[in-house]
Amino acid sequence: MKKLIFLCLLLGASYYGYTQVITIKDQKTGEPLEMVAIMSKQPKAYATTNADGKADISSFKGAEKIVIHLLGYKRETKSYEQLQNESFNLNLAHSEFTMDEVVVSATRWNQSASEVPSKIIAISQEEVALQNPQTAADLLNISGKVFIQKSQQGGGSPMIRGFATNRLLYTVDGVRMNTAIFRGGNLQNVISLDPFAIENAEVLFGPGSIIYGSDAIGGVMSFQTIAPQFSTSDKPLLTGKAVTRYSSANNEKTGHFDINVGWKKWASVTSISSNNYGDLRMGSHGPDEYLRPFYVQRQDSMDVVITNDDPQLQVPSGYTQINMMQKLRYKPNDKWDFEYGLHYSETSDYARYDRHIRYRNGLPRYGEWSYGPQKWLMSNLSISYAGTSALFDQATLRLAQQSFEESRISRNFNDPLRETRIEEVEAYSTNLDFIKSIGSKTRLFYGIELVENEVTSTGINEDISTGTRTPGPSRYPQATWASYGVYASSQFDLSDELLLQAGLRYNQVKIDASFDTDFYPFPFSEAELDNGALTGSIGTVYRPSNTVVISLNAATAFRSPNVDDMGKVFDSEPGSVVVPNPDLDPEYAYNLDLGIAKTFDDLLKIDVSAYYTSLQNALTRRDYTLGGEDSIMYDGSLSQVQAIQNAATAHVYGIQAGFKLNLPDGFELSSDFSYQKGTEELDNGEESPSRHAAPWFGVTRLTYQYDKLNMQLYTNYSGKREFDDMPEEEKGKTEIYAIDDDGNPYSPGWYTLNFKANYAFTDHLSISAGLENITDQRYRPYSSGIVAPGRNFILSLRANF
Repeated sequence: MKKLIFLCLLLGASYYGYTQVITIKDQKTGEPLEMVAIMSKQPKAYATTNADGKADISSFKGAEKIVIHLLGYKRETKSYEQLQNESFNLNLAHSEFTMDEVVVSATRWNQSASEVPSKIIAISQEEVALQNPQTAADLLNISGKVFIQKSQQGGGSPMIRGFATNRLLYTVDGVRMNTAIFRGGNLQNVISLDPFAIENAEVLFGPGSIIYGSDAIGGVMSFQTIAPQFSTSDKPLLTGKAVTRYSSANNEKTGHFDINVGWKKWASVTSISSNNYGDLRMGSHGPDEYLRPFYVQRQDSMDVVITNDDPQLQVPSGYTQINMMQKLRYKPNDKWDFEYGLHYSETSDYARYDRHIRYRNGLPRYGEWSYGPQKWLMSNLSISYAGTSALFDQATLRLAQQSFEESRISRNFNDPLRETRIEEVEAYSTNLDFIKSIGSKTRLFYGIELVENEVTSTGINEDISTGTRTPGPSRYPQATWASYGVYASSQFDLSDELLLQAGLRYNQVKIDASFDTDFYPFPFSEAELDNGALTGSIGTVYRPSNTVVISLNAATAFRSPNVDDMGKVFDSEPGSVVVPNPDLDPEYAYNLDLGIAKTFDDLLKIDVSAYYTSLQNALTRRDYTLGGEDSIMYDGSLSQVQAIQNAATAHVYGIQAGFKLNLPDGFELSSDFSYQKGTEELDNGEESPSRHAAPWFGVTRLTYQYDKLNMQLYTNYSGKREFDDMPEEEKGKTEIYAIDDDGNPYSPGWYTLNFKANYAFTDHLSISAGLENITDQRYRPYSSGIVAPGRNFILSLRANF
């Protein structure tokens, strides 16, 4: 027994003897800094500070070069011995400019952005707290580099470098969110994410197929949710926040609460948010075509057109949403790290506003058109191991299961037949990623990915006058979609100034689908697709000095047809119906981009990127025949048959530019500007402007910071799109555009003037307030179905503990 007690004491002494905690604080205020990234390549180690500014860096022992970085602070590089001589206490000084943000979206591993040939931006938590975005789509809009389209208030479809929807990829905690029914039309899945629960948001511009496979053509949006934090002492770490917010433009009432409880080896974080959005009010100054003079209401078994007492109020557009997250983390030692996350999001029904403003024969086209509750459930287990071996230095296994549900509920004006189409997807994914250092100058990233989606689609027809419900045609076939990929990417330090990165990925995608021929005269009942794709990239980063970074990257990307491409049936526009096409091949993108960033002391930073992308074998909607017929009866109308086909090429080029100017007395002036031009091939061989290449847009900000006060005066703006420059498919959507002097639809340019402020009364209590669209402009962002908010007052209270 004495020997056992002695052995336990010896092991305990050994454990605590090798446990070393660093404390990092703000050099000026002395306040602890949370989420400071601490990285080392030899040995391979990574850590972040908790809410007390502390992190266990035992695994860094012996490191000659430890990089310590937090956005907005000067990067420090220390050896373990230096930190030990400083009693493991470090103060960081503010810096307006940095080239070394820590990012994960490029390789799934933490690394400096200056080591990545692709352009990547990170949206800071400080900026999110100041801007107070209502949804994750609004959060992306903060950057000034992502254009957001909205068909309804419960939406937000990002456009990046001329691409959108299923040509962009979403990841949450490293898990692919795109499903087999992500469509070419506008998507609103990003609103399932809770801005309050997002710890870090990144956008990788350009192809990301090497790491992420199909769909990552225009870019990757990577969201990291709040991670459970450990305590570095015997006392449990208890932190959290409570937030309440009100916005006047849609009478928003939002509440959020999260709490973290951490011990040395176990930690838990719980997060919950509730949102209630009323009908959205537009501005006073702008096109009269955008006004909402009347709306439809059901009265005495009839659809009645009601005069809108306030034509600036967009009826119906309100909805509610709830988000919940629970994470558990266990780290028994420096080698193993286990994390389990459970995420849930659900909206109420919400009206698709752009359909409510469609008309037929002088009357509203629809009596109802809503998306049913959008539900998302994700269960995610991540297991990380750090230990040098012949094959890897670090490995991470991610096992995830996701359940998606969405529905469409529509009924023509004064028609008793209500059509409900329900889509459910069960998604399973396995990712196994490795990193290996070979010598001191080469790093190898490699891994495998297995993804499977099961699609269940149901149609229900209901006679609302009798309550009779009968089966209806489904939007999709019953199908499985599977993707299997293997990749490898290497970074070579050719010199202290020059880095080379190259990678390859092979991917196989399969679809098995069964069609219901009871409702449509399809000449087939089953279909299969089996496509393979090889993609590659090569890029270089050149740093001739600490103030200049030049990057050049060439990459290919692919998107394999999914169930939405191959098998859906829907009315794309009045008089047309899209039908299945089982004969599809992948589309390929070829991309080249060049980036230059330069800082001038601590005064000015300039960042410019130029790119060109060619999309070959592009999947696009074209006229088609079904059983030899070019038209069929659909929804009571003779409709032109169309299908998704490999029938086009598309080209996009553009430039992204930005600067930050550090002014005296706490002021800063910054601006971001994006210009993109896209063309796509039409049926007749002519070219049309690309639908998802937004007009030029940007943001300019004047920021002031002093002590605990942060204020920002800024303007958002976007260019005009004349009728002659409109994509052909947009020209028919007269209900969402202004009308020019010739009676043609066009998208006017617009701007907003905005002011935001954040003040911390104490370390535990702060207030945020803002006035958006101060001049009350009435504007509708390009391709959007709903008009943007008018003058909007925002007030938010935040309590930290």
